[in-house]
Amino acid sequence: MSPAKPRRRGLLAGTRPTTSAPSPQRSPDIAEIEAGPRGPQVAAVFDYDGTLIPGFSELAFMKHRLRQGELGLADLGRATQMFMELASGRIDKRDLIERGLREWRGRKVAEMEKLGARLFAAALEPEIYPEMREIVEAHRRMGHTLLIASAATHFQVAAAARSLDIEHVLCTRLGERRGVLSGKVDGAILWGPAKAEAVRDFAASRGIDLAESWFYSDGDEDEALMHLVGHPRPTQPQPQLARVAARRGWPVRRYTSRGRPDSGVVLRNIAATASAVPVFLGAASIQWLTGRKREATNLLMGTLTDIALALGEVELSVTGEEHLWSQRPAVFIWNHRNIFDAQIVGSLVRRDFGAVAKKELERVPLFAAASRFMHIAFVDRNNSQAAVEALRPATELLRQGVSMLLAPEGTRSAGRTVGRFKKGAFRMAMETGVPIVPIIIRNADDVGSRNSSWMRPAVVDVVVLPPIAVTDWTLEDLDERIESVRQLFVAALQDWPGRRGA
Repeated sequence: MSPAKPRRRGLLAGTRPTTSAPSPQRSPDIAEIEAGPRGPQVAAVFDYDGTLIPGFSELAFMKHRLRQGELGLADLGRATQMFMELASGRIDKRDLIERGLREWRGRKVAEMEKLGARLFAAALEPEIYPEMREIVEAHRRMGHTLLIASAATHFQVAAAARSLDIEHVLCTRLGERRGVLSGKVDGAILWGPAKAEAVRDFAASRGIDLAESWFYSDGDEDEALMHLVGHPRPTQPQPQLARVAARRGWPVRRYTSRGRPDSGVVLRNIAATASAVPVFLGAASIQWLTGRKREATNLLMGTLTDIALALGEVELSVTGEEHLWSQRPAVFIWNHRNIFDAQIVGSLVRRDFGAVAKKELERVPLFAAASRFMHIAFVDRNNSQAAVEALRPATELLRQGVSMLLAPEGTRSAGRTVGRFKKGAFRMAMETGVPIVPIIIRNADDVGSRNSSWMRPAVVDVVVLPPIAVTDWTLEDLDERIESVRQLFVAALQDWPGRRGA
């Protein structure tokens, strides 16, 4: 018999705002785009550094060189001096780029292309503002011509363009000879007036009407290009551009989902971490006084997740919440983006569950402490046989009526893709005859990037699909069955029920 959804009681009752369906409202940014003309004669032009991502992509290359031991104290001193001169206004970004290019002299083009792709995937892709992703997608739906125009080099920008599926790129090109970089620029550094001229030439060659087009940038140097388009949109603008925007009445966009967190975010996250101590003590007291470990665990996990989401100002907008309770026990699976989506899933499932996690988390104090109350199967992803053995106790708990939470991708996925599903969750369900319940999270990225430790305010959209029976599954058709479940995630994320902006 499936348990009824528990009523919320006590101090935290109602502190986690939850609605029953995804919010249908368009954001002002998206509504504004969709109110304009369609077609490729309208361009949407995006700066890269500071606009699509916070900060400078060049820093990822510098950190790589530092890790590789390619930078000595003298090199670090020069780099520090350059950034200080940039901050003080003694040099501009064009000077910074020109000096930086000398450091690449003698490197092979093919190696730099591979390095750029690798650094983007590891460090920069998670930092793309999710709000900017939504804006790019809105322009794409309108059939607009998408263009990145940046002073950065091809090695910095190309992978970002591929990730965002932006076909056209204008950027600084480097001189080369026989596949080796010369350390000099081929043409102009695409900064300031040079960028404006390049975009104007691009528009003329393609019949683009700049008076109907859009430009998103943070840089003071991009004022000239802002004047060329009909829809200038200063985004995270630097001081001078912000002043010009105020004079001209240009709408300013500021996003806080990436980059350095503000003091409010920091304080709320510290408070959430500190609150774990009394909650753990309370759960330990219940277990010691009553001997009822499962009730202590339910109190612990429900309270911890409620506090974290409430203090983080994270609201959940849920479709299909009834499917969380229609059949228990179950194996609950979700698409894994960051360290926060597990808290979201735990808050939804609420009680009578254990979890499967990567072995590295066994050394994290919070997970180690939680494992003293609930069953967490810590799986070594590099040892298949050990992973199978680690899942045996979790499988036995399913037989005893305890649900399991498991992210079948096995790791936090990058970009907008759903990674390949591993078999563990599905084998557990098949062995015990319990259903699979897919929990599809649309925008956990709004809470934090793949590598972020800071939970930020957001409304997160969730769809819970009906339980999937596995009683007729066989080992022979397992791969096909798993892929069919994965495609449910892919389809929902591509065509979200009640999608904002639809």
